[in-house]
Amino acid sequence: MAKLTLEELKKLREEKRKELNNRRTEGKDVQVIVGMGTCGIAAGAKDTFDAFLKEIDQSGLTNVTIRQTGCMGLCHSEPTVEVIVPDMPSVVYGNVNPDVAQRIVRKHIVGKIMINDHIFDKPAADIIK
Repeated sequence: MAKLTLEELKKLREEKRKELNNRRTEGKDVQVIVGMGTCGIAAGAKDTFDAFLKEIDQSGLTNVTIRQTGCMGLCHSEPTVEVIVPDMPSVVYGNVNPDVAQRIVRKHIVGKIMINDHIFDKPAADIIK
């Protein structure tokens, strides 16, 4: 393994701090939860997770927590992602590739509009307060 310069180490430290900040929950009201069970990982959930990190960072959003969970029970529609935004129903999106992740950030999280062609689970309208 090659040795890193002090500048390279500082840059690496800053990149990792940004990544860790996306996983902190304090002061954040939006959650993105990526299913990272065996079936999710096999279907590309790692690329989806990375796409969320990149898009949220590029959008300058500081109120979003990104985290992972195990299997959500929707193996047929992996990768699955639950999105929780205040004043909107919690939604589980399926077949979320990096392009869909970008759409979720731009339309659902920023624009407050759900992406209907990828919704696989949401609460019934009559039980939403």
